[in-house]
Amino acid sequence: MGEMREIRTGRHCAFVMHVHLVFVTKLRHKVFTDAHLRRMEEITRSVCTDFECDLAEFNGEDNHVHLLVNFPPKVAVTKLVNSLKGVSSRRLRQEFPDLVRHYWRANKLWSGAYFAGTVVGAPLAVVRQYIEQQNRPV
Repeated sequence: MGEMREIRTGRHCAFVMHVHLVFVTKLRHKVFTDAHLRRMEEITRSVCTDFECDLAEFNGEDNHVHLLVNFPPKVAVTKLVNSLKGVSSRRLRQEFPDLVRHYWRANKLWSGAYFAGTVVGAPLAVVRQYIEQQNRPV
């Protein structure tokens, strides 16, 4: 990924913008295994690439995931979040039938809410370390 403080440039701007995102499963069901999280990271990287974003860090536990995303100013965080949650929910439920049994009625993997916090400067290393230290299931 390169240096976290690397300045990115657009046509008419230079920027370093990071957002820490946390998505929680619907009803906080403990459904994720390491295999789910590995696939979720691949899906998330793909969606971020479509939005010209960089996924700087990804990790999670059995009922939530943390993402640290470097994004350009032209990207609305709400649109990025909607795409990340929608695409990952659809693909994970298609590829892992074991997830469907938890959500057969609502047909949704994620809670409607999410956390988004902007990150700059020194706290960036702290947030990255926090995400790395999540208790990932085996």
